[in-house]
Amino acid sequence: MSDKNAQTEANKKWQEKNKERAKYLSNRSRTRSFIKKQALLEDLSELESLIEERRHMLNEE
Repeated sequence: MSDKNAQTEANKKWQEKNKERAKYLSNRSRTRSFIKKQALLEDLSELESLIEERRHMLNEE
């Protein structure tokens, strides 16, 4: 097995063992990419509002 295949298999194994963390990292990556490459001004305004709500919610915990 080549190093590339071994790494791919190791990644798959890690993702299977850490599904929630892998999902979190994937969602974070997609969100950052959307903001950097596709978001329009109205999207950014909405996201700012959602971020502020989330901050408030987390600060109350």
